[in-house]
Amino acid sequence: MIGLGTYAFFWQHSDRVPEPLSLQGAFEATRELGVDLFQICDFAPLDAMTDAEIADAAAAARDLGLAVQLGTKGIEPERLARYLRLAEAFDARLVRSMLYGPESRPTLTEASVWLREALPAFEAAGVTLALETYEQVATADLVSLVESFGSPQLGICLDPANVVARLELPRDCVELAADVVANVHVKDFAFARQPGWVGFTYSGARMGDGLHDYSHLLETVRPRDRGIDEIVEHWLPWQGDHETTIRTEREWTRTTIEHLRSTP
Repeated sequence: MIGLGTYAFFWQHSDRVPEPLSLQGAFEATRELGVDLFQICDFAPLDAMTDAEIADAAAAARDLGLAVQLGTKGIEPERLARYLRLAEAFDARLVRSMLYGPESRPTLTEASVWLREALPAFEAAGVTLALETYEQVATADLVSLVESFGSPQLGICLDPANVVARLELPRDCVELAADVVANVHVKDFAFARQPGWVGFTYSGARMGDGLHDYSHLLETVRPRDRGIDEIVEHWLPWQGDHETTIRTEREWTRTTIEHLRSTP
């Protein structure tokens, strides 16, 4: 299933716009685009919501016919336990996270211990924990960690754009992780020369205009055959003013949805 994530609304949610978009506003915008899934990922206000506010947000999503997934950073058992409770409130079947959190950088051995403590509750609830590929952990190490558990409720959130920062090739990341992918983050990316030809900027691109060989990902991972959701997000640089930035962010979202729907 195609979904939108919080990062597809990054600037619309931010305090750089006069009227930041609320979570319910993002739900409504998602529904208006004919999309039935929303991933609340690294959305700071979620951690400050009261139980009543969470219940209201979950009800708003249900009323709109939206399925919800959640996302956080870190795998401390207490953090994962909290997000499993949030998953219950939102009827979410997937929680995306990363090995490192704001206050923790476990070794692979420590990560294994923490996951061994937290995973049985996810298995009992039928909720999948998807650990994202990113530059701070080698893809091969992350895959080995996930495979060591052999659990259908532990997989990888595949984002091959992230690993370029550790000099991994996106195609290699896709091929290494393919068998244990549980979620896909969809965005295009590209390099651009800095002014004066003094280096490059690595940033987002409109889907189809950048370096991401998404057809290779589809052929290798087969997300649609395997029931793996594809979550749209962006790395859109600020465009100079909020009107242009928001307009471009919305355009990139529409373009990505169209690209996914038109790609067999």
